[in-house]
Amino acid sequence: MIAHFIRERISWFLLFIGLQVLLAVVAYLDHSLPFSSILYVVFLSTLIFILFIVVRYHVETTYYKELKEWDANLHTTGIPEPRTPFEKVIHRSMTEQADQLKVEAASHRRMIEQEKDELLAWIHEVKTPLTAMSLIIERLNDPLIQAPLKYEWLRIHLLLDQQLHQKRMDFLENDLYIEKADLETVIYGEIKTLQSWCIQKRIGFDIELEVKDILSDNKWLAFILRQLLTNAVKYSMESDIEIRSSREHGHTVLIIRDFGRGISMRDMPRIFEKGFTSTDDHQNNASTGMGLYLAKKVADALHIHIKAESEPGKGTSLTLVFPERNEFEGTIGM
Repeated sequence: MIAHFIRERISWFLLFIGLQVLLAVVAYLDHSLPFSSILYVVFLSTLIFILFIVVRYHVETTYYKELKEWDANLHTTGIPEPRTPFEKVIHRSMTEQADQLKVEAASHRRMIEQEKDELLAWIHEVKTPLTAMSLIIERLNDPLIQAPLKYEWLRIHLLLDQQLHQKRMDFLENDLYIEKADLETVIYGEIKTLQSWCIQKRIGFDIELEVKDILSDNKWLAFILRQLLTNAVKYSMESDIEIRSSREHGHTVLIIRDFGRGISMRDMPRIFEKGFTSTDDHQNNASTGMGLYLAKKVADALHIHIKAESEPGKGTSLTLVFPERNEFEGTIGM
């Protein structure tokens, strides 16, 4: 703050030094003026000026020090009270800007809420013809036509589901209901959704669950598993996907392992980033880069630790480490 004050008042210092130098030069040139007396005046005026600067520094910087420590937000109650005319100008300007930003922020929130509500309503409306389409596809007798239609229908269904849950994530904390969940029921429910796709790609499941009961939110846990299983099926072909659960170090651990193409080492640190797609497969326009990002975001809200291990050409293993009951203190709804 001292450096800022000196830079701000540099003109004062230059003016004072210039005046003292001028006074000394005049005394030196004019022999009628006693030079020692002039130097004494210069010395006294310098002491007075230094005292003046010290006092002004404390007076002028108090407000700005408090302003610097203020937690910058739209709440003006924390802004220090102005004392000088210039401080009052700054205070008034900040207050007016904060009020304006509050109005704009409220307007933007309303617009975002409206867009979200319209999108959610549209997604729910689209589900009706999708359901009808599914029934029509089931009635087709030609497997060669039925299989690709089922696959495309499933893609649309999964993308809509992903978008629906993504829009709900802003209020995820309010939507959680922690209770006993049956891993087996949730896993088999998600596998059934992907059944037609798995049949088309000749993918099976090797499931071995030593632990079936966990504490979590059934709906959001199903969403996490849906994203992980969808990725596993998408990047696998004619192989089994292993699903294992066990107890390790007091926690329930669920491992989903596929034997697909795997993930390159350079991509591993970024797979949970929003919108990130493989650097090895830029031609795949079907990938959105949102599945693992959303799964990680929901997992964090559920206190589930998610990690990935992969080896190119040999497959990928995704591990979920579930929390214990005491980590849900105040959240359990049972």
